[in-house]
Amino acid sequence: MTKYMDYTSPQAQFAFDLNGSTLFKKDDQNLINILGVSQLNTLENSSLLDIYLSKHNVVEPHYHQNAAELVYCISGSAVVSMLNPFTKEILNFTITPGQVANVPQGWWHYEEATEDNTHLLAIFDAPTPEVILGSDILKFTPSQVMAHTYCMDEKDWIKTTAPVQPSTYIGPSCSNNQAQANQKQTNYPYPYPQPAMPYRNPSYNYYYHPYSY
Repeated sequence: MTKYMDYTSPQAQFAFDLNGSTLFKKDDQNLINILGVSQLNTLENSSLLDIYLSKHNVVEPHYHQNAAELVYCISGSAVVSMLNPFTKEILNFTITPGQVANVPQGWWHYEEATEDNTHLLAIFDAPTPEVILGSDILKFTPSQVMAHTYCMDEKDWIKTTAPVQPSTYIGPSCSNNQAQANQKQTNYPYPYPQPAMPYRNPSYNYYYHPYSY
Protein backbone atom coordinates (compact mmCIF):
# COMPACT_ATOMS: atom_id res chain seq x y z
CA MET A 1 0.00 0.00 0.00
CA THR A 2 1.40 3.40 -1.00
CA LYS A 3 1.16 5.92 1.81
CA TYR A 4 0.09 9.37 0.72
CA MET A 5 -0.77 10.39 4.27
CA ASP A 6 1.07 10.63 7.57
CA TYR A 7 -1.17 8.40 9.64
CA THR A 8 0.46 9.67 12.85
CA SER A 9 -0.60 13.24 12.07
CA PRO A 10 -3.38 14.77 14.20
CA GLN A 11 -4.90 15.90 10.89
CA ALA A 12 -5.44 12.30 9.73
CA GLN A 13 -9.16 11.59 9.37
CA PHE A 14 -10.57 8.10 9.82
CA ALA A 15 -14.33 8.74 10.02
CA PHE A 16 -16.79 11.02 8.25
CA ASP A 17 -20.52 11.81 8.21
CA LEU A 18 -21.89 11.85 4.64
CA ASN A 19 -25.11 13.51 5.75
CA GLY A 20 -23.28 16.83 5.74
CA SER A 21 -21.59 16.34 2.37
CA THR A 22 -24.18 16.92 -0.35
CA LEU A 23 -22.97 17.02 -3.95
CA PHE A 24 -26.41 17.75 -5.44
CA LYS A 25 -29.93 18.08 -4.09
CA LYS A 26 -33.03 18.25 -6.27
CA ASP A 27 -35.41 17.84 -3.32
CA ASP A 28 -35.65 15.87 -0.08
CA GLN A 29 -36.24 12.58 -1.96
CA ASN A 30 -33.64 13.09 -4.70
CA LEU A 31 -30.10 13.92 -3.69
CA ILE A 32 -26.50 12.75 -3.88
CA ASN A 33 -23.99 12.80 -1.02
CA ILE A 34 -20.28 12.41 -1.70
CA LEU A 35 -17.25 10.90 0.01
CA GLY A 36 -13.81 11.33 -1.52
CA VAL A 37 -10.30 12.15 -0.43
CA SER A 38 -11.34 15.80 -0.05
CA GLN A 39 -13.76 14.74 2.66
CA LEU A 40 -11.76 11.90 4.26
CA ASN A 41 -8.05 12.45 3.77
CA THR A 42 -6.92 8.89 4.57
CA LEU A 43 -8.75 7.48 1.56
CA GLU A 44 -6.58 6.12 -1.21
CA ASN A 45 -8.08 4.56 -4.36
CA SER A 46 -11.71 4.57 -3.29
CA SER A 47 -14.63 6.97 -3.04
CA LEU A 48 -18.41 6.80 -3.17
CA LEU A 49 -21.66 8.58 -3.93
CA ASP A 50 -24.67 8.02 -1.65
CA ILE A 51 -27.70 8.35 -3.94
CA TYR A 52 -31.37 8.78 -3.00
CA LEU A 53 -34.07 8.70 -5.70
CA SER A 54 -37.84 8.64 -5.96
CA LYS A 55 -39.64 6.70 -8.68
CA HIS A 56 -38.71 7.59 -12.29
CA ASN A 57 -35.99 10.02 -11.25
CA VAL A 58 -32.77 9.54 -13.19
CA VAL A 59 -29.11 10.09 -12.48
CA GLU A 60 -28.46 11.73 -15.82
CA PRO A 61 -26.39 10.08 -18.57
CA HIS A 62 -22.68 10.57 -17.89
CA TYR A 63 -19.34 8.81 -17.77
CA HIS A 64 -16.31 8.68 -15.49
CA GLN A 65 -13.08 8.95 -17.45
CA ASN A 66 -10.85 7.94 -14.53
CA ALA A 67 -12.87 5.36 -12.56
CA ALA A 68 -15.08 2.29 -12.77
CA GLU A 69 -18.34 2.38 -10.81
CA LEU A 70 -19.95 -0.40 -8.81
CA VAL A 71 -23.62 0.40 -8.09
CA TYR A 72 -25.06 -1.34 -5.02
CA CYS A 73 -28.79 -1.20 -4.22
CA ILE A 74 -29.56 -0.66 -0.52
CA SER A 75 -33.32 -0.20 -0.84
CA GLY A 76 -35.97 0.23 -3.53
CA SER A 77 -35.16 -0.71 -7.11
CA ALA A 78 -33.33 0.86 -10.03
CA VAL A 79 -32.34 0.15 -13.61
CA VAL A 80 -28.66 0.71 -14.31
CA SER A 81 -28.15 1.27 -18.04
CA MET A 82 -24.87 1.48 -19.91
CA LEU A 83 -23.62 1.66 -23.47
CA ASN A 84 -21.19 -1.14 -24.28
CA PRO A 85 -18.77 0.54 -26.72
CA PHE A 86 -17.58 -2.82 -28.05
CA THR A 87 -20.96 -4.34 -28.94
CA LYS A 88 -22.75 -1.02 -29.62
CA GLU A 89 -25.61 -2.10 -27.34
CA ILE A 90 -27.45 -0.50 -24.43
CA LEU A 91 -27.39 -2.91 -21.48
CA ASN A 92 -30.04 -2.59 -18.76
CA PHE A 93 -29.77 -4.22 -15.34
CA THR A 94 -32.53 -4.04 -12.73
CA ILE A 95 -31.05 -4.14 -9.23
CA THR A 96 -32.89 -4.59 -5.94
CA PRO A 97 -31.53 -4.69 -2.35
CA GLY A 98 -28.31 -6.68 -2.15
CA GLN A 99 -27.68 -6.63 -5.91
CA VAL A 100 -25.01 -4.76 -7.86
CA ALA A 101 -24.24 -3.60 -11.39
CA ASN A 102 -20.71 -2.83 -12.53
CA VAL A 103 -19.98 0.04 -14.96
CA PRO A 104 -16.48 -0.15 -16.48
CA GLN A 105 -14.34 2.97 -16.60
CA GLY A 106 -15.34 5.43 -19.31
CA TRP A 107 -18.67 3.81 -20.22
CA TRP A 108 -21.69 6.03 -20.87
CA HIS A 109 -24.37 5.15 -18.28
CA TYR A 110 -27.34 6.30 -16.21
CA GLU A 111 -29.59 5.01 -13.41
CA GLU A 112 -33.37 5.32 -13.02
CA ALA A 113 -35.33 4.49 -9.87
CA THR A 114 -38.32 2.21 -10.46
CA GLU A 115 -39.60 2.57 -6.87
CA ASP A 116 -39.89 5.38 -4.37
CA ASN A 117 -37.32 5.51 -1.57
CA THR A 118 -34.59 4.00 -3.71
CA HIS A 119 -31.16 4.19 -2.10
CA LEU A 120 -28.02 3.40 -4.12
CA LEU A 121 -24.35 3.37 -3.26
CA ALA A 122 -21.95 4.08 -6.13
CA ILE A 123 -18.41 2.92 -5.29
CA PHE A 124 -15.40 4.09 -7.33
CA ASP A 125 -11.81 2.89 -7.65
CA ALA A 126 -10.42 6.44 -7.53
CA PRO A 127 -9.98 8.90 -4.65
CA THR A 128 -11.87 11.59 -6.59
CA PRO A 129 -13.83 10.32 -9.61
CA GLU A 130 -14.14 12.73 -12.49
CA VAL A 131 -17.38 12.98 -14.43
CA ILE A 132 -18.54 14.26 -17.80
CA LEU A 133 -22.29 14.96 -17.70
CA GLY A 134 -24.66 14.61 -20.63
CA SER A 135 -26.24 17.97 -19.82
CA ASP A 136 -22.85 19.68 -20.06
CA ILE A 137 -22.10 18.04 -23.40
CA LEU A 138 -25.45 19.20 -24.77
CA LYS A 139 -25.12 22.71 -23.36
CA PHE A 140 -21.47 23.49 -24.02
CA THR A 141 -20.87 21.87 -27.42
CA PRO A 142 -21.29 24.76 -29.90
CA SER A 143 -24.62 24.56 -31.71
CA GLN A 144 -22.98 25.18 -35.08
CA VAL A 145 -20.74 22.14 -34.55
CA MET A 146 -23.73 19.88 -33.86
CA ALA A 147 -25.71 21.29 -36.79
CA HIS A 148 -22.82 21.00 -39.24
CA THR A 149 -21.66 17.55 -38.10
CA TYR A 150 -25.10 15.90 -38.04
CA CYS A 151 -26.80 17.84 -40.88
CA MET A 152 -29.31 19.53 -38.59
CA ASP A 153 -30.96 22.92 -38.61
CA GLU A 154 -29.04 24.92 -36.00
CA LYS A 155 -32.16 26.80 -34.87
CA ASP A 156 -33.96 23.51 -34.26
CA TRP A 157 -31.03 22.22 -32.21
CA ILE A 158 -30.95 25.39 -30.10
CA LYS A 159 -34.71 25.19 -29.52
CA THR A 160 -34.62 21.49 -28.64
CA THR A 161 -31.77 21.81 -26.15
CA ALA A 162 -32.95 25.11 -24.61
CA PRO A 163 -34.52 23.40 -21.54
CA VAL A 164 -31.30 21.55 -20.74
CA GLN A 165 -29.62 22.92 -17.64
CA PRO A 166 -25.88 22.36 -17.12
CA SER A 167 -25.01 19.94 -14.32
CA THR A 168 -28.52 18.51 -14.08
CA TYR A 169 -27.29 15.45 -12.13
CA ILE A 170 -30.84 14.25 -11.29
CA GLY A 171 -33.74 14.58 -13.74
CA PRO A 172 -36.38 15.21 -14.79
CA SER A 173 -35.52 18.84 -14.19
CA CYS A 174 -38.99 19.91 -15.42
CA SER A 175 -42.25 19.77 -13.48
CA ASN A 176 -43.93 16.44 -12.72
CA ASN A 177 -46.78 17.21 -15.14
CA GLN A 178 -44.38 18.00 -17.95
CA ALA A 179 -42.30 14.90 -17.21
CA GLN A 180 -45.39 12.69 -17.32
CA ALA A 181 -46.45 14.26 -20.61
CA ASN A 182 -42.99 13.67 -22.09
CA GLN A 183 -43.06 10.05 -20.93
CA LYS A 184 -46.44 9.45 -22.61
CA GLN A 185 -45.26 11.18 -25.76
CA THR A 186 -42.16 9.00 -26.07
CA ASN A 187 -44.07 5.85 -25.02
CA TYR A 188 -41.10 4.78 -22.88
CA PRO A 189 -41.64 1.09 -22.10
CA TYR A 190 -41.04 -0.91 -18.93
CA PRO A 191 -39.20 -3.20 -18.62
CA TYR A 192 -36.44 -1.52 -20.60
CA PRO A 193 -35.54 -2.80 -24.07
CA GLN A 194 -32.07 -3.86 -25.20
CA PRO A 195 -31.63 -2.09 -28.55
CA ALA A 196 -28.37 -1.93 -30.42
CA MET A 197 -27.16 1.63 -30.82
CA PRO A 198 -24.44 3.18 -32.97
CA TYR A 199 -21.51 4.57 -31.01
CA ARG A 200 -18.47 6.63 -31.82
CA ASN A 201 -15.63 7.68 -29.55
CA PRO A 202 -14.31 11.05 -30.78
CA SER A 203 -11.22 12.51 -29.19
CA TYR A 204 -12.74 15.87 -28.29
CA ASN A 205 -11.68 17.46 -25.00
CA TYR A 206 -15.08 17.84 -23.44
CA TYR A 207 -15.69 19.97 -20.36
CA TYR A 208 -15.71 17.81 -17.23
CA HIS A 209 -16.41 18.03 -13.50
CA PRO A 210 -14.15 16.59 -10.86
CA TYR A 211 -16.53 15.76 -8.04
CA SER A 212 -15.83 18.23 -5.26
CA TYR A 213 -17.52 19.67 -2.24
